[in-house]
Amino acid sequence: MGEIHSIQYLRAFAAVAVVCFHVSEQFNGPFAVGAAGVDIFFVISGFIMWVTTARRPTDPRQFMWRRIVRIVPLYWIVTLVTAAGIFLKPQFFYGHELSWDNLIGSLFFLPVLQNGSLHPVVIQGWTLCYEMMFYIIFALALLLDEKRRLAATVGALLAIVVLHLFWLRGYASAFTSPIVLEFGAGVVIGRLWMKDIRLQLILALSLIGGGVILLGLAQALDPEMPRVLRWGVPATLILGGAVFAERARPSKPWAWLQFVGEASYSIYLWHVLVAIIMTGVLLRLGVPSGWRPVLLVMLSLAASALLYLAIEKPLIRLFNRARRKEPAIRHAAVQLGAAVE
Repeated sequence: MGEIHSIQYLRAFAAVAVVCFHVSEQFNGPFAVGAAGVDIFFVISGFIMWVTTARRPTDPRQFMWRRIVRIVPLYWIVTLVTAAGIFLKPQFFYGHELSWDNLIGSLFFLPVLQNGSLHPVVIQGWTLCYEMMFYIIFALALLLDEKRRLAATVGALLAIVVLHLFWLRGYASAFTSPIVLEFGAGVVIGRLWMKDIRLQLILALSLIGGGVILLGLAQALDPEMPRVLRWGVPATLILGGAVFAERARPSKPWAWLQFVGEASYSIYLWHVLVAIIMTGVLLRLGVPSGWRPVLLVMLSLAASALLYLAIEKPLIRLFNRARRKEPAIRHAAVQLGAAVE
C-alpha cells in the first residue's frame, strides 16, 4: 500500500473536506459537499482491505486483531477526552450527547440512536461503526479462497442493503444503510487493480474529473438523492481514476500530501474537539467573525496533525513492535515445548 501514493492523497483530500464541512456547518456555510469525504474514506477502506490481503494467506483472527489495534485505541482516547470535555463544559458541545449508555455504547461501536442514526459521543465516530461491521464481514470472507471472497463480500453487503428495504427499525435499520455498498465498490476496484488492469491516462483522469463534477452537480440538483448515489458513485469514480492514473503514469510522491494522508485518521477523529477549543480561543482573542472559518480550518488541521505525531504515531510504533515480537515469542514457546517433551 505504501507504493500507491494516490490513496494517501485521497485520504488527505477526504480529511480536509470533512474538516471544512464541519467548520462550514458551524457557520451555516454552503460546503455540504465536504461531507462526501466520508464516502471517499469508505471506498478507500474497501480498496485497502482487498489489496492488503490478496495473494497472501491471511488469518481472519489476525486480520481482525490488526484492525482493532489500528482503530480502537485512538478512538477510545478521543472518546474519553471528548466525554471529559462534555462533562466539564457541556455548553461548548452543542449536539453532543453524554450518558453512561452512550459512552459505553460508543466505545463498543453501538452508540445511541437519534432520529434513526448512530450518534456516538464523538459525533463523527458513526463512520467507525460501519467500518467495524465491514471488517467483520471481510474477516469472515477471508475463510474463503480469493475467487469466492469477492462474491461473498459484495454479496453480503448487497444482502444487508436488501434487508434495509423491509422497513427495519433501530440498529437493524441503521446498520443496513445503503452506504455500506461503498465498501463493496472499493473492494471491486481493489480486485481490478490487483488483476493488473490498466487504463489509458486520459481515461483515468476523465474518471476523476467526472467524479468531481458529479459531486458538485448531484448536491446542487438533488440534495435529497440517496447518499450512496449522490456521493458514493462520485467517490468510486474518483478512487478508481486516481489509482489507475497513477499506474498509467507513476510520479514521485508529494511528501506533504503523504503526511496529511498518514495523519488523516487523527485529523478525522480530533478535529471537532480541536475546533471547539479553537473557537473559544478565537472568541477570547476577539478575532473578527469573517476570519474565524478559515482560521478554524487551518488551526484544526495543524493541531490534529500534531496530535497524530504525539499520540497516534507512537501507538502505531508500539503495536508494530509488539506484532514483530509475536513470531519470536511463538517460536520460543514451541522450542520450550519440544525441550520439555
